[in-house]
Amino acid sequence: VKENNYRGHGDSVDQLCWHPSNPDLFVTASGDKTIRIWDVRTTKCIATVNTKGENINICWSPDGQTIAVGNKDDVVTFIDAKTHRSKAEEQFKFEVNEISWNNDNNMFFLTNGNGCINILSYPELKPIQSINAHPSNCICIKFDPMGKYFATGSADALVSLWDVDELVCVRCFSRLDWPVRTLSFSHDGKMLASASEDHFIDIAEVETG
Repeated sequence: VKENNYRGHGDSVDQLCWHPSNPDLFVTASGDKTIRIWDVRTTKCIATVNTKGENINICWSPDGQTIAVGNKDDVVTFIDAKTHRSKAEEQFKFEVNEISWNNDNNMFFLTNGNGCINILSYPELKPIQSINAHPSNCICIKFDPMGKYFATGSADALVSLWDVDELVCVRCFSRLDWPVRTLSFSHDGKMLASASEDHFIDIAEVETG
């Protein structure tokens, strides 16, 4: 493993996301009101896109064509990954935490401060459903690579696992004591890592907990 530093942002870098199919590209969201696309082959920034607000969350669509970025004012902007221009902008009336497309690229998911998962159609961005997922702030969301499940993490220190097709919770993971900040599935979807302010990372077998 080689270690590289990627410098250019003028404020905190709050999230990064890899391109879904090109292993050389990733994008970062920053409080400096920009997002930046980086190429690991040159370790340089290949594009800087100015946004309206301080960015805190970012994701790349599964087809690689669109980048969605959310800011502190709960505005989500959809940016064309090739032209780097804004395609759509949506202001929400609730605290937007993490954002993600489903693997089929036809729905857009948001976790919010009221403990809900909001689901919009894509690209129309029409509300489809709101799921009461947690009793407190719903912080992070991740889809498994196989398209079978997605997981959410909450301020209640629980991770819940959801069936993508049925939109029902199939199990909960409860070994953490602090708000769950980030989640990651293994490449085959068999394991789920969750991290909080606890001083360890919990890795669970998805099927058994």
